[in-house]
Amino acid sequence: MKGAIVVSIAAALAVSGCSSKSTTGGTSGGGSEAKLSIQAVGAFDTEGNALKAEAAATPVNPAGDGKAKCKDVAIAMTGALTGDDAALGLNIVNGVRLAVKQHNDANKDCKVELKEFDTEGSADKATQVVPNIINDKTVVGVVGPAFSGETQATGELFSQAGLVSATASATRPTLTDNGWKSFFRGLGSDALQGPAIANYVTKVKGAKKVCVIDDSTPYGTGIADEVKKTLGAANDASCTMQVKKGDKDFSAVVTKMSAAKPDAIFYGGYYAEAAPLLSQLRAGNVEAVFSAGDGVNDPKFVELAGNAAKGAILGCPCGEGPESFQKAYADLAGQEPGVYSAEAYDLATIMLTAIDQGKITRPDMLAFFKGYDGQGLQGTYKWNAKGELEKSGVWMYEVK
Repeated sequence: MKGAIVVSIAAALAVSGCSSKSTTGGTSGGGSEAKLSIQAVGAFDTEGNALKAEAAATPVNPAGDGKAKCKDVAIAMTGALTGDDAALGLNIVNGVRLAVKQHNDANKDCKVELKEFDTEGSADKATQVVPNIINDKTVVGVVGPAFSGETQATGELFSQAGLVSATASATRPTLTDNGWKSFFRGLGSDALQGPAIANYVTKVKGAKKVCVIDDSTPYGTGIADEVKKTLGAANDASCTMQVKKGDKDFSAVVTKMSAAKPDAIFYGGYYAEAAPLLSQLRAGNVEAVFSAGDGVNDPKFVELAGNAAKGAILGCPCGEGPESFQKAYADLAGQEPGVYSAEAYDLATIMLTAIDQGKITRPDMLAFFKGYDGQGLQGTYKWNAKGELEKSGVWMYEVK
């Protein structure tokens, strides 16, 4: 997808406003005592051009006016809460927990229950978990699923049940091509993220030759395809590679990249594999710029890769939210927000706002989402008929 995107950078440089995404870098993989962090560079369009900040609008508050009345109503979160990629799911659920807590603290006559369902990020596990959510009639909205594979596997189930499933993180573009009636994406897709990263790597970082690797998952192949399309002549097809989710030995990749000598490498996948991959690349003296998307953009990546992560370029159609949110999140979760935390908070807030307005049935919640137009921490939430946001942005980060 080409062309500049319109973005409400009320979110973009409200990323503290887009100042830094802090995390402590470990010593594994690099053997350095230096602390690294994922630093926000700024918001960019799909052509790799920096976007200017706009005046921030006041986001909707999950507390509402404190006068809501309700009973026996719940929202759910589903995604990876355990397993190799759990850090991403925990970022989401903690954002939802914060919104629910702020709502319930302010509304003594409307205590909304949060029900959490662990899929471990697995499509197979999700197909077992989702029927339990659907069969719980107290649940009127779901934040999730988290990953593209599990979303693809369960979207039709949610659609048939008329149960809103609003993802804070699943970015594969084709998810909104399934004709699902209750799916809403709470951030930009890889049709925005992929081109933005590709153009940033070539135009800003000056890469002339890029090797693209993916992890064979729906998310990884999807974003890799978008990157390759945008790279054009800079994409060296001779060094394109696929690995598998769960791989830890990347010696074949190191050998091929060492021979190819690219200026940059793009990896489509998640941090659990990206960290050892990058560590092994650096140990093999492959010094190409390493870039990846939101599946890698997590403090756990830096912790696992250690000093090898230095200089990595990470994209995300997500931001961190303003300082007030970051502090409240840290107070609740015991750590700073990560990718998707603010988006999850916003999606939960929309559901809570609907409940406060008496929308406590699944049809009412679905109608509320379809007609919604409101300000969140991350910008304006208004969806088109397919469930895509009408406006969204892409943020670039660098490990420093």
